[in-house]
Parts: sequence; C-alpha cells; structure tokens
Amino acid sequence: MRGVETRIQEIRHRIFREVARMAYHTEWPVDKRIEELPYKIIPGEVGNFRNDVFLERAIVGERLRLAMGLPYRSAAEHAPLSDNIEAADKPETYYTPPLINVIRFACHGCTEDQVFVTDGCQGCLAHPCVEVCPKGAITLEKYTGRSVVDQSKCIKCGRCLDVCPYHAIIRQKRPCAAACGMDAIHSNVNGKAEIDYEKCVSCGMCLVNCPFGAIADKSQIFQVIRAIQSGERVYAAVAPAFVGQFGPKVTPGKLRAAMKQLGFADIFEVAIGADLCAVQEADDFLKEVPEELPFMATSCCPAWSVMAKKLFPEYAKCVSMALTPMTLTARLIKNQHPNAKVVFIGPCAAKKLEAMRRSVRSEVDFVLTFEEMTGIFDAKHVDLTSIQEDPDGVNDASTDGRNFAVAGGVAQAVVNVIKERYPDREVKVASAEGLQECRKLMMAAVAGKYNGYLLEGMACPGGCVAGAGTMQPIKKSQSAVHLYAKQANHQCSMGTEHVKELDKLVD
Repeated sequence: MRGVETRIQEIRHRIFREVARMAYHTEWPVDKRIEELPYKIIPGEVGNFRNDVFLERAIVGERLRLAMGLPYRSAAEHAPLSDNIEAADKPETYYTPPLINVIRFACHGCTEDQVFVTDGCQGCLAHPCVEVCPKGAITLEKYTGRSVVDQSKCIKCGRCLDVCPYHAIIRQKRPCAAACGMDAIHSNVNGKAEIDYEKCVSCGMCLVNCPFGAIADKSQIFQVIRAIQSGERVYAAVAPAFVGQFGPKVTPGKLRAAMKQLGFADIFEVAIGADLCAVQEADDFLKEVPEELPFMATSCCPAWSVMAKKLFPEYAKCVSMALTPMTLTARLIKNQHPNAKVVFIGPCAAKKLEAMRRSVRSEVDFVLTFEEMTGIFDAKHVDLTSIQEDPDGVNDASTDGRNFAVAGGVAQAVVNVIKERYPDREVKVASAEGLQECRKLMMAAVAGKYNGYLLEGMACPGGCVAGAGTMQPIKKSQSAVHLYAKQANHQCSMGTEHVKELDKLVD
C-alpha cells in the first residue's frame, strides 16, 4: 500500500509527528503529554476508524509507546500510558525485543486461509466447481443452486477457483501471514495474529500489509531528537533508497539543508558504504568461490541474510561476511569524527534488527525509517521543497552504489567490480525478491543448482525501495533511484574515493 495515504498511514504519521513534538518541547512533562495525546489524535465522542472511540484511543496509546521505544503491553495490563515512561531516555529499553509487535486488541482476527463462494455465484447448471473438487467439499444449495464450501473437507487446492466461469470463488489468506515469507505468523487461541520470533527476521512486510494497522515496530524518534538536544554531534547516514521518498522536488542538497536545520552535524549517503561493500564482497567472491565455498550470497539485506542462516545453518558460511553498507558508512563517519553519533535513515525495519546486534550497536547508534523522519520534519514545520539547497548535498558515490536500493543492483555492483579487475572473468548471478522466493533460491543453491554463482536476495519485492519504512509507490521509487544514480561521476564502485580506506574500516 506504499504511495496510498490510507487511514492507517494517517494515524502512523500523526503518531510520529506527535512523538517528535513531545521530544522537542522539553517544557512539556512527557508523562502528562503522552496521556493527553490519544485524545488529541482521536478527538470527540465517536470513533473515526472503528466503532469504538475508546478502543481507537487504546490502540493509539500502544502505538505511541512503541514509537517511543517502549514495550507493548497487552489489554490485560492495567497501567497508565506513562508507565515507566522515564525508560524512553534509556537506550537499552529500545533494544529489548521484540522489535515488531502485534497489538492484539487491534487485530481483526482474520481467517488464516479459507476458500469460499462469493455473491458472484450464479448457481450455474454446469457447476464445474463441484465436479473438480477432489474431496467433495462443494455442494449446491437446494433452492438457489449456488455453491457452498464445507471448510472441514476443503484442502485449499484451488481447482474450483480455476474452473469457475464467473470467478465467484476466492481464496482468502490472512494478509499479514500471506506477506510473511518466513511463515512466522499464526493464530493464538482467540484467533488473533501472533508472531513466532524464532522464525521472524523483522522484514516488516506484515506491518505494511495488515489492513487494520494492528502491527507496529519500535522507533527511536524521541531518542534521536534528545541526543541532538543534548549537544551530541549526530550524523545522518541516509540509505540509497531515499531518492523521491520526501517528495519529487527534494534534491540531496535540499535534504542536507533540512537535516542541518534540525541540528544534524552532517549527512552522508550510504551509497558510499554500498560501494565499499561491493568491493569487499567482490574480494570475498574471488577468494572463496568455488575453491572454498560452492556459492556466495550477498550480505547487505539483513532479513535475507538472517533468513538464509536460520533456515540453512550448514550453509551460513556461504553468506558473505562483508560488512553491510550501513555499518561501513557508520565506521567511515566515526573514523573521521571519533565522537560522532550515527543515525541510519532508511527504508527498512530489518535494519533496526541489525542495529540491535551488539556487534553493530557500537557503530550505529540509532535507526529511523523515512516515514519516521518525515514525522520529525513535520513536527518542526520544515518545508523541504522550498528550503534553500545546500551546495554540498551530493557525496562521491558511484552509479552502482546508488543502485543498491533496487533489486538486482547489489549483485550488479559486485560483478562490475570484478570485471573492472578481471575483464575476462565470468560471474554467474541468480537473484530473488521477497523472502518466499529467497527461500526457493537458497533451496536450489543447496541442491547444487547454483554452484559457482553469486546470489542476491532482497526480502522486499522490488528491493530496498519497497521496505516497510518507505512511502512512495515502488515503481516510481525505482525510477527515481535509477535516474539519480546516472548522475554519479563514475559507474563502478571502484571509483569511489573512500575505497582506499576500506582496509582501515574492516580491520
């Protein structure tokens, strides 16, 4: 639903904006303000989105807590919203799992998987649905002749869907579960969605596909603003997918000017780190495939790499050990500015999970999505379209580094580095988008189909531009990234000036 301003997006944007305002207005007592906000966001006596105004406010309340990095509470916990609110100023609170949460009293309790006949059924004489059903699960109503599915017999084979001349039979799956490529979502005893965190890789696809807005992740909006206010030198590392996310007229120079207006010390394109990652992965591939490893998988998408390691642990070593663009950029910033705090701003919920690893937390201090960053701009009334452009808005990143944001871009960047060094070396590539397809890719690789290959996996269909924290239509974002990438001064990652610093960053 990216690019469509639904009621759910409206509520999310209000919450992010209000949490940012709460952080900026230090004269407001946070404990009192958070108690007032559900009434401000959902005013009046009648619900705007559900029938129950009190339920709406309760849901908003839990969303506010999560947006402040605080833990989700179930409906059984009778405590004010401000309960333990002082923990919002403690970074360790945010890092307490889980990152992605189902607000169960917001969950619609959708049917997990069901085939049923709609009102489009005409009760036709042919009734092919009855004839093809292998389990006799479809019968005809006595007087209308319309089809009825016996759910206790139905095996969801889909044959009835295929033969219905009116397309009147449909199969519905719970949207969050259908979007989960890890089969990590199931129903609890009350029929509400529940996440199996042993399987979950925090890709966020459930979050953006729940039509009831019942799934939310934690945020660090409050903590980032407070860090800037405290006098910390906070640097923004902006993911390659940023192009077009803040509006078609928002250039890199305008974005840099806006970030500085908010108090950020400076802004770096993570495409620089992507260039470094491409070079490091090219080195790994040349050294290890096929002599030591049957194939090598790219590492930049944390949801893909965690999935591969969880489901195929015996092939975990086949996932590149190269540092991700986010981590490399953060190291580069801290190498130049030792006392810096780094906030990664990107499209991805899984990057929050990556930053929660102890090995990465020393490099990346905060993670925000583009959507959360927009809430901060709104809170300070920063007009990105009219702001005067910063002339130093563009970093020295390559076309290939900037194209990391789009499916296929990572592997292409690695291949181009190898060809730059060894023009005659052939590199075979296989790629997949979406975790379900990524699983199939790994299964084929494990079976020996891709020996000698470079594998690229992207958890989000379309690439990083389709991440859970993006706001623009995916195809539109892909085009914007490609157009911006073409403006780079050099095509290949090898041309980036910071490549010479790679050895210092990976030691």
